Amino acid sequence: MSKVIITCAVTGAIHTPSMSPYLPVTPEEIIEASVGAAEAGAAIIHLHARDPITGKPDQSPEAFAKFLPQIKARTNAALNLTSGGSPFMKIDERIQPSLRFAPEVASLNMGSINFALFPMLERFKTFKHPWEKEHLEGSRDLIFRNTFKDIEYALAACAANGTRFELECYDIGHLYNLAHFAERGLIKPPFFVQSVFGILGGIGVHEEDVMHMKRTADRLFGKDYQWSVLGGGRHQMRIATLSIGMGGNVRVGLEDSLWQGKGTLAKSNADQVRQVRQIIEGLGHEVATPDEAREMLQLKGSAHVKF
Repeated sequence: MSKVIITCAVTGAIHTPSMSPYLPVTPEEIIEASVGAAEAGAAIIHLHARDPITGKPDQSPEAFAKFLPQIKARTNAALNLTSGGSPFMKIDERIQPSLRFAPEVASLNMGSINFALFPMLERFKTFKHPWEKEHLEGSRDLIFRNTFKDIEYALAACAANGTRFELECYDIGHLYNLAHFAERGLIKPPFFVQSVFGILGGIGVHEEDVMHMKRTADRLFGKDYQWSVLGGGRHQMRIATLSIGMGGNVRVGLEDSLWQGKGTLAKSNADQVRQVRQIIEGLGHEVATPDEAREMLQLKGSAHVKF
C-alpha cells in the first residue's frame, strides 16, 4: 500500500487578510494552524511569515523566528521554509530564512513566469489594508523572477546546510530547468517535484495538463523523484485526487485555496488536511507520517536544523 505525503501550506503570500477571516496572519495564528495541520495528518508544513498587523508578506528571518521554535517543539512535522516569499521579492531577500535556519526543506521555484493575481479583484472588492489591492493590481505587470542565475544561487547558498528542496514547477519548461541543474550535478535526487496548477501565467487545470506534467517528469527523472501537486483555488481537491490516483503526493492549505467547497470558506488548514486525507484513504492509500516522509525524501531530520 503506497504512502502519500501531505504538505500543508498554511498562509502563503497570495491571499490577503480581507479575503478570509481564517487566514493565519500573526505568529500565534501560524503556530496554531501548523500544529493543527500536523495533527490532522500533514507530514510537511510549508511556511511563510506575515506582518502581524497588516498581514503583508514578510520574508525577514526575524519574522520566521517568532514561530519556528514553537512549531518544532509541538509537532514532528518537517518544516519547509519558502524561498518563493512574495513574487514581488528578489531571490537574495527570499532565501534569507533558509540561510539563517537551515530547514529540512525549502521551496525553490524552477523558472520565471507571469504571475497574475489580479483576477481575484473580480471576487474581492473591499480591503482592510491599502497594500492588498495594490498587491493584486500590481500583478498585471509582474514577472515572478526565477532566472537560472537565481536558481543556481539558491542551490549553492543552501548546499552546505543539508536542506533539500520542494521544487515548484509551474509549467513544463520548469521540469526541463530542473533536469538541467540535475545534469550539472547541482542538485541530487530524490527530487521533490511540486507541480503547481491554476496560476494564471502557468499551466492550466485540465486533466490533460496534470497527466502531461506527470508523463514529462516520469520521462526526465524516472524513479529519482517524488511527485506532488497543488491546485489553486476551487481546483484544489480535484487536482489532489488526480495525483493520488496516479500514485502522487498532495499539497493543500490556505496558501493555495481559501475554500472547503463551492462558496464555503475553509475554517482552518486542518479542515483541508482532513478532507484530502479522507480522499487518500478512500482510494486505498495510507498517509505518510513525518518520519516516513523524511525517509521518502531523504531529509536530514529536525535535529539538524538551526532553530
